[in-house]
Amino acid sequence: MNGFEGLNLGLGGLSRLSRAKTRSISAENFTGAKGKGGMATEGTGAACARDLGQGWKVSPSIQIQGRSTFTLAEIEGPGIIQHMWMTCFPGNWRNLILRIYWDGEQQPSVETPYGDFFCNGWCQRSNINSLPISVNPAGGMNSYWEMPFRKSAKVTIENLADEDVVLYYQITYALTEVPEDVAYFHAQWRRSNPLKYKDVHTIVDGIKGWGHYVGTYLAWQVNNTGWWGEGEIKFYMDGDDKFPTICGTGTEDYFGGAWNWEHPKGEYGVYSTPFLGLSQVIKPDGLYQSQQRFSMYRWHIMDPIRFEKDLRVTIQALGWRSGHRYLPLQDDIASVAYWYQKEPHAPFPTLPDKDGLEVI
Repeated sequence: MNGFEGLNLGLGGLSRLSRAKTRSISAENFTGAKGKGGMATEGTGAACARDLGQGWKVSPSIQIQGRSTFTLAEIEGPGIIQHMWMTCFPGNWRNLILRIYWDGEQQPSVETPYGDFFCNGWCQRSNINSLPISVNPAGGMNSYWEMPFRKSAKVTIENLADEDVVLYYQITYALTEVPEDVAYFHAQWRRSNPLKYKDVHTIVDGIKGWGHYVGTYLAWQVNNTGWWGEGEIKFYMDGDDKFPTICGTGTEDYFGGAWNWEHPKGEYGVYSTPFLGLSQVIKPDGLYQSQQRFSMYRWHIMDPIRFEKDLRVTIQALGWRSGHRYLPLQDDIASVAYWYQKEPHAPFPTLPDKDGLEVI
């Protein structure tokens, strides 16, 4: 048994010994080197520790300057990132772009706004109680997505705002062998704002190669009155053209709910479970906040969508009009697609500018 297998068998394998080397990167140990944590003599906590000195929380966080990129981690492999924890103030969540690069690649395999990656696309705190993503009071963002690499891993965060941002973070990883059949983690963000009439929101397109799709997050703003979730999600794989291989039956159905999520009567039933959830409902406030906003996630951990050549995922936005007819909606929909595949991956579409990312 190699170290990787010993780390990734869940609770059933927790007692098995492994030769993997556990390391962790934070503002208290920027390299993750053995025996080098808590050595800082300057940092964001230096003034607070002035009476105590080295070893007393001198560097608990970083300050990312406006319009700059900070490298959170550079790791030489082989190994696997097992856990990432981060926190900063909600107003910054769409202005921070998280990117992850595997094995020295020039194009990132993960590129998404910070908040959306952690199922908090609306820049308002929302707790998530799921298996790979956990968000806890008050804004503690946790990822347990398995992220293996063979040569190297690089994690960066770009601050698009003019103002500096203070970020706390911890990235825990293991240095261990990575088997040949293990794929690389990917995540991509897209937005339709507004969705064109009779168009569909593309969650992801242009995936080329062999892999499996493992998750969807949606931040959905409804621009009409009435029910909005009749649309079907569709998975086009391995040469599918006009019609997909997998077709859902409705938005709330895909996210594990039913009947408009209405429970109790007249209310949306918010829920967060290990694999799926309607985790946030933001209601109009009667003054400035006029549209309803929703956050939804669905993890294909027990039921990954496997593809060998290519994959495209879309979702419709459908409501109701007179005569019990469907109404194509023109909503604001942002999404994150999560998947594993063998490298190389196809380049991602260019992210919109700061205004195109903004929660308005």
